Amino acid sequence: MATNALSGFPPALVRRLVIKIGSALLVDPAGEVRVDWLRTLVADVAARKAAGQQVIIVSSGAIALGARRLKLPKGGRGSLEDAQAAAATGQIALSQCWASLLHEKGITAAQMLVTLDDLEHRRRYLNASATLERLMALDVVPVVNENDSVATAEIRFGDNDRLAARIGQAARADAVVLLSDVDGLYTANPHADADAMLIERIERIDARIAAMADTGSASGMGSGGMVSKIQAAQIATGAGAHLAIISGKVDAPLSHWANAGRGSIFLAAESQGARKGWLSGRLTVLGRIIVDAGAEAALGKGNSLLPAGVARVEGVFARGDVVDILNQDGRVIARGLIEYDSEAAAKIAGRRSEDIPALLGEMSRTVLVHRDHMAMV
Repeated sequence: MATNALSGFPPALVRRLVIKIGSALLVDPAGEVRVDWLRTLVADVAARKAAGQQVIIVSSGAIALGARRLKLPKGGRGSLEDAQAAAATGQIALSQCWASLLHEKGITAAQMLVTLDDLEHRRRYLNASATLERLMALDVVPVVNENDSVATAEIRFGDNDRLAARIGQAARADAVVLLSDVDGLYTANPHADADAMLIERIERIDARIAAMADTGSASGMGSGGMVSKIQAAQIATGAGAHLAIISGKVDAPLSHWANAGRGSIFLAAESQGARKGWLSGRLTVLGRIIVDAGAEAALGKGNSLLPAGVARVEGVFARGDVVDILNQDGRVIARGLIEYDSEAAAKIAGRRSEDIPALLGEMSRTVLVHRDHMAMV
């Protein structure tokens, strides 16, 4: 499908859309909701729903709103405890604002708060997916945010870009759009390099694309930069959804984009299926398996990972944990559920499967990672 046909993610081509709004767009420097701007975005949402598109909103802003109300320094991000308190306070204001503005357009809103752990745990992920599916059937607009009031550093997304991609995956969305303070991916930081050029179409996220990312959040209010957006694009496209980065600094940003506005579209890859998509999109990985060239070629043909092709094992993990599989260049090529704990995996690395009983005292599995429990990245 041509990129220009996808511009604006029209309802005729995109049945279900996830829209992510960052803190810098939703909250002004004084810590108040930019209601006039938000009303234009809600008008965009209403128009899309009227045209038959289902919409899910991923909204930042709770910490920024709560910090002002609690008079916390550093926008509420001075400590984890401040962020949790600010989120708990600001989430009420944020949800009320969304519910009120959507109600003005005759749309019912629902609130969903999730943590990273909710979407990394398979059963809870499926529960979230079922809830989103039911809300879509009821013609409701879910407004999703990270549950920062209870999330700790170990179980946080840390930015809503990746959360939006994971929600898109759970909701089986066709596309995700990230409203940002920049209008796409550039060859260099456009704020620092006058020669930076916008890349409008990205078919594959390779090392060259990843190197263009800038880690900064220009506003100082949000937590994500271009790195998190590219990570989000990897999750979304791996799940079979397109992802766009567009400017949210204009009124009615979705309409503006649809009417020949600028933006970057990462094109969806062929979906690997729901379970493998969940695996490839996971953000919590406990180990690394480095393989030789022969094993890399075998995995590319759809084979399981055998101990003989393993050059090195890193990390501490148990059987059933998620591990990354890397080639000799250090690039992640697959992700899967390991059949052995880290101690046993290290013992059998580089050895033939028939040697396993002698090495471990028993024959458990002939493979380290089975192809049915592996997703190529």
